[in-house]
Amino acid sequence: MAQQENLKTSAQRTQEMERMIRVNQAGEFGAKRIYAGQLAVMGDRTPAARSIAHMAEQEERHLNAFDKMMAERGVRPTALHPIWNVAGFALGAVSAAVGPEAAMACTVAVETEIDRHYSEQLAEIGDSDPELSAMILDFQADELEHKATALAQGAERAPAYPFMSALVRMGCRTAIAVSKHI
Repeated sequence: MAQQENLKTSAQRTQEMERMIRVNQAGEFGAKRIYAGQLAVMGDRTPAARSIAHMAEQEERHLNAFDKMMAERGVRPTALHPIWNVAGFALGAVSAAVGPEAAMACTVAVETEIDRHYSEQLAEIGDSDPELSAMILDFQADELEHKATALAQGAERAPAYPFMSALVRMGCRTAIAVSKHI
């Protein structure tokens, strides 16, 4: 009986790790698409656009690492990839169309939720998956850098900042929740 419970616990733990990897890969993909939408509108000549391009490069590194981990561990991607592709790009393009400060406000909102999400995952993982924990810690540091950069570049001066931030954060929480399972 105890052995069956240990097997069940091990199987459940594997499923939890797979959900974490799936949602993290989806999130990094979404972030890449947000920045692609922002750069499509802003071009590459402004200081904000150069900051966004740097953030996009880091997101690409994160995405590649999660893609690799998914392949190595046999984790299926979210079925919602086509939606995150369009929604991410649209969110980026719309925020950039409002202006550079709105693009930065979008970044602050997204990175606030990602920091919270990664912190929750690290607490849940504990010492059970050192490879995943190290990856999350590394990427979390980049996400916090993105947030700090966006705040320094005027995110809080964006039109309707509190409303926009709340809306984007709610969207992020929803995307995280559904990407774990679908």
